[in-house]
Amino acid sequence: MKRAHVFVSGRVQGVWFRASTRDKAEELSLNGWVRNLPDGRVEAVFEGDDRAVEEMVEWCRHGPPMARVDTVDIEYEKPQGERSFRIIY
Repeated sequence: MKRAHVFVSGRVQGVWFRASTRDKAEELSLNGWVRNLPDGRVEAVFEGDDRAVEEMVEWCRHGPPMARVDTVDIEYEKPQGERSFRIIY
């Protein structure tokens, strides 16, 4: 079990990044959340199987088709028992 806390910068708002992140996370059976930040970045937490978390982190390096990802900052944390994957508005 692994938890990754990521911050994605670039053109990542207004390009379906959050919805696409939720869809990919659910496909990988991950729990956590995703939200837009006021500074233009997207912040997300992914919890689940080690391989699935790493696959999700790699997906964040390019995101959905309309996104342009410049950087992905990752912090690995102790899992906190997330129970679903949600978009925070």
